[in-house]
Amino acid sequence: MHELSIAQSLLALIEDEMAKHGKDTLVTVKVRHGRLSAIVPEALDMAFTALTMDTRLATARLVLEENPVVLRCRACGREFSPQGKSAFAPCPACGEELGHTVLSGRELYIEYLELE
Repeated sequence: MHELSIAQSLLALIEDEMAKHGKDTLVTVKVRHGRLSAIVPEALDMAFTALTMDTRLATARLVLEENPVVLRCRACGREFSPQGKSAFAPCPACGEELGHTVLSGRELYIEYLELE
């Protein structure tokens, strides 16, 4: 379960930002993850909850939002979103199956922190 190490990294970043801005309370953290990032949202939420239990961050709310996969066809340049969690899909315009550029879907980042 690599979500535990991801949650640890997120919490380290959050603590750094809280210290940098002189804030003591984390209200909400929003994390965006791409469909191809291999994140299991329920596992990340559980890891976040386990790591913040009995800490000053215990009341914080974790919001997870998934970015869809967006590809650009290498043959015709059309941008499209395939079904499912795969970057292997034929282009709906020209039928090209391989070599697409991944424009979106691999992300993993903190979109915002709500601090008090």
